Amino acid sequence: MAKPILFEPVENPYLVPFDGSFKLSKMQTEPENKPAKKDNIRALEEHVDKLSKQQHVLYAQDQYAVLLVFQALDAAGKDGTIRAVLSGVNPQGCMVHAFKQPTSLELDHDFLWRQQCALPERGRIGVFNRSHYEEVLVVRVHPEYLDNERVPRIPKDLDDLWEERFESINDAEKHWARNGTVVLKFFLHVSQKEQQKRFLERIIDPDHNWKFSPTDVRESERYDDYMKAYQEVLRETSKPWAPWYCIPADSKSYMRRTVAEIVTDTLAQLPLAYPTVDEPRKAEMEQLRRKLEAELREEG
Repeated sequence: MAKPILFEPVENPYLVPFDGSFKLSKMQTEPENKPAKKDNIRALEEHVDKLSKQQHVLYAQDQYAVLLVFQALDAAGKDGTIRAVLSGVNPQGCMVHAFKQPTSLELDHDFLWRQQCALPERGRIGVFNRSHYEEVLVVRVHPEYLDNERVPRIPKDLDDLWEERFESINDAEKHWARNGTVVLKFFLHVSQKEQQKRFLERIIDPDHNWKFSPTDVRESERYDDYMKAYQEVLRETSKPWAPWYCIPADSKSYMRRTVAEIVTDTLAQLPLAYPTVDEPRKAEMEQLRRKLEAELREEG
């Protein structure tokens, strides 16, 4: 059976292995031998320029789609990373979806329905700011949320439910990959101490008060529970066709540079090319070129 792989996952220390051996406790939130901030900014600019060119060809070719999934705790830097990495992309070829609490309409469907509806079209880059993984993360930490989901069957042992959802997610992402979507998933791994520092900054700075919610602090108290849930998610759903990368997030500049590098290195593997023009079309274009040049000479 053919494997639904459009690319080889980029080899770096943050690639989550596919054999289920991943241990989140061994992953750094701050990189060793961290580059200087100015070097991170310069490298990010280079990758932003590269991604801009790749996206232009991706859009023109209209054959592949790209899906970037971002998951993280509050204040880890999802919004800023998305904004920085995609700053050079033509908005016409990019779509970002920030998934909040499910609506009544969304709860009338299966848990993958709203993401399926938001998948990027061929030729475009799609971004999920939070995603279907909330259903095996937040809901796992807060199983009482299942009461509102109108799920027709909930196993007595909830571990069975999470296993079923992992299976559904893996099958869905394999289907997306088979149909030309490059799926890259990023867990922005922030330490609890750094998260709390960023909460404090949001409280102190009036311009950032709007970002702060008291709920964020309460959820931070469940940090260890979330780390357990994330470890299980990354173990069970990092696949060659939809790999997870666990990115150190205490340094924003390093995190953004690293994400951009993984994206551009992955897209560099695709056979991207501008569409070619057949001979009859070339002849027509040549005829029109001569006509336009003649008209311009007459006018000027």
